[in-house]
Formats: sequence, C-alpha cells, structure tokens
Amino acid sequence: MPPKIKSEQDRDKLRVSILDAARYLFVQRGIDAVSMREIAKRINYSATTLYHHFADKEALLQAVCDEDFLKLASGMHQVMQLPDLIERIQALGKGYAMFALQHPNHYRMMFMTPRAPCNQEITRIQQGNTEQDAYAQLKHVVQKAFEAGFFREDLVDSELIAQTIWAGIHGVCSLQIALGHEGWIHWAAIEERLELMQAAMLQGLLKQSVHIAVKAEK
Repeated sequence: MPPKIKSEQDRDKLRVSILDAARYLFVQRGIDAVSMREIAKRINYSATTLYHHFADKEALLQAVCDEDFLKLASGMHQVMQLPDLIERIQALGKGYAMFALQHPNHYRMMFMTPRAPCNQEITRIQQGNTEQDAYAQLKHVVQKAFEAGFFREDLVDSELIAQTIWAGIHGVCSLQIALGHEGWIHWAAIEERLELMQAAMLQGLLKQSVHIAVKAEK
C-alpha cells in the first residue's frame, strides 16, 4: 500500500517522485511508449493519483520540461553576476557541465532524447528569458563579449559563437553520460576534458590579444 498523503509536504514529495519516475521512463523507453499507469506503478501508486496532480501525460511531460530547464537556468544566477565576460562564459560552461553530470537523467531528457518535446515546449514560458533559459543566458553574455570586440573579426554572428560554445560543452558531457563508464575507452579525467575543451574553444574564437590577456591573468 502506498503511504497516505497527509500534508502539503507529502504532496510535494509525491509530485517530485512522479516527475522522477516519468523522467526515468521517458528516457529509458521513449515518451510515446510510456503510459500514466506505468509511471504510477513505478512509484506504487494508482494512475488515479497521478491524475490528481496532472491532467494527462502531456501535462506531466510539460511539468518535467519546465522543472528541468528552470533548474538548469536557476543554477546560473550567481554566475551571471560575474563582471568579467570571459570568466562568465567559462563559468557558464562549467555550471552547465556540473548540472549535466550531476543530473544525467535530467540531461538525457532535455538534450539527448530524440525529438524530445522538451526542446519545443520550453518556448511556452521560458525562451529568451535570462532568468529561465540557460541558452538565453549564454547568448546574452556572448553578445556582450561580441559588442566589446573580444572575438575574431571574421566572426560576425554572435549566436553562431554561442552555439559553438554550447556544442563543445555538450559534446564532452554527452560522451561522459553515454560512454563514461565504458572500460574500453581510456578516458582522461572529466575535469581535464572540460577544461581543455573550453580552452581550445576560446583560443579559436577570441582575438589573439584577448586570449593572451586571459592567459596572463591566470
């Protein structure tokens, strides 16, 4: 028998359990293949209980998407206050990677699940909002650095720069999540891989004078 819900705290805990179960099953089996009944069974509740919290599977999926993207963006709020723009770009990359590696199921759902509705549904309340959208945070900082003349003169699209930085960090994180425990690959430490990726990207993107200044400060 599942425990009775006696308080608002119990209700909140149940909601978190539902989201965790849904996220896990969506990643493992695919969104279309998972039913509300299966999600309920995983946490030893009836499907009726789930419908007390979410109108249907689409509403539950939306809640998973909203919560995960907000969790990622909210973790970057302090980083966004850093005065040095290059340091802020580096810290955003590090914070993004920490989120991915500490919450691999969240990350799989957000960025590694084929055709995940999360990548579409985020537009409903979050897209472009630097309080709620981590990509908007990165674009904002890169645009500031672009306007300050930090990037190579032949790079004329700040969004392309932001997407390239994102792609580099995502590549390291997704490889670690998907293959990090495979014994046939002699992986260097994840911290070393992330640091080298960031350094290589900045060396290729920044003007030489800016890159030299950054190295000198370190």
